[in-house]
Amino acid sequence: MRIAQISPLMESVPPRLYGGTERVVSYLTEELVALGHDVTLFASGDSMTEANFVPCCKSALRLEAEAHDPIPHHMIMLDKLMRVADQFDVLHFHIDHLHFPLIAGLEDRALTTLHGRQDLPANDRFYRYFRQAPLVSISQAQREPISHANFVATVHHGMPLDLHHAEFNPKGNYLAFLGRISPEKDPVQAIRIAQAANMELKIAAKVDRADEQYFRECVKPLLDLPGVDFIGELGEKEKGQFLRNASALVFPICWPEPFGLVMIEAMACGTPVLAFDWGSVPEVIDDGVTGRVVSSIEEAVAVLPQVVTLDRRKVRQQFEKRFSVRRMANDYLRVYKSLGLPFRAEHPCQPVAGQAILVAGDEVGAGLQAAE
Repeated sequence: MRIAQISPLMESVPPRLYGGTERVVSYLTEELVALGHDVTLFASGDSMTEANFVPCCKSALRLEAEAHDPIPHHMIMLDKLMRVADQFDVLHFHIDHLHFPLIAGLEDRALTTLHGRQDLPANDRFYRYFRQAPLVSISQAQREPISHANFVATVHHGMPLDLHHAEFNPKGNYLAFLGRISPEKDPVQAIRIAQAANMELKIAAKVDRADEQYFRECVKPLLDLPGVDFIGELGEKEKGQFLRNASALVFPICWPEPFGLVMIEAMACGTPVLAFDWGSVPEVIDDGVTGRVVSSIEEAVAVLPQVVTLDRRKVRQQFEKRFSVRRMANDYLRVYKSLGLPFRAEHPCQPVAGQAILVAGDEVGAGLQAAE
């Protein structure tokens, strides 16, 4: 099957540091290649992949020295894609809303995975207007604000089983907070839980420009409390070590979390999760097995001793059972075929890394070539 994966350009695929959507795109792309499909990735020029590759900007926009308006870059990417769209059996979009006017009439092979929150006011009208476009949710909870939309499946995220190894006897005696400093992720609650439980808290998180004031006014004053350690952003290798040596991951969100990749990253490391009951959390955590789902800071503090003594082997086993990248890829292949897509077995099914493809009249090589 010839599949185009269209990624956001804010982060590379995979991201060098923080990045959820682009990380999932990377996992899915590489697994589809491993399964023998002819995959082409449209992404930032510093991405790395075994798939055919179309770089659509020089490098990840978030890490550029100057702030960028992402819209022009995504428009260039969509133009490159649509010029060669008939070369693909599947166009799989991961970029929110920008492509919808372009895919009218392509509903039999254009699929969109929604990665963000869907409770924003404009989304209801948007998906009523584009009601024919097939959508995939990443949790059942994500669908609730736009339940009328044309959802064809829910596919939970998955990860490579060998990406992180589990630690059944963690060396640290700390709670971990991992991800992004923002009001909806609520690191302040994580600090309060750790302080009430008299445990050390390590915070490994990025601060977006939009959240700098929140960090400065609400979080930074608490970083001098005893036992609170702010580490900053971590890469993939450091992330695994950080998670596997933690007693538990604290996930005190206060928003409709679409999925929460960090929860399964912790599970891959054998680390149980203490999370607030919002959005996808009850779908991801097996309460009492891989963590606990709570509704208040008081309940969180009360159950924390139970969380840190959960069987870490069972945590890892549930991760392997429910959240492997192979399961995710096979789920998506079933969705692709359910759209009535022809499976063209006559095409070679082993893409070669570095193969050039024709885009908008120009040869664009794979690997780390830049579009600019």
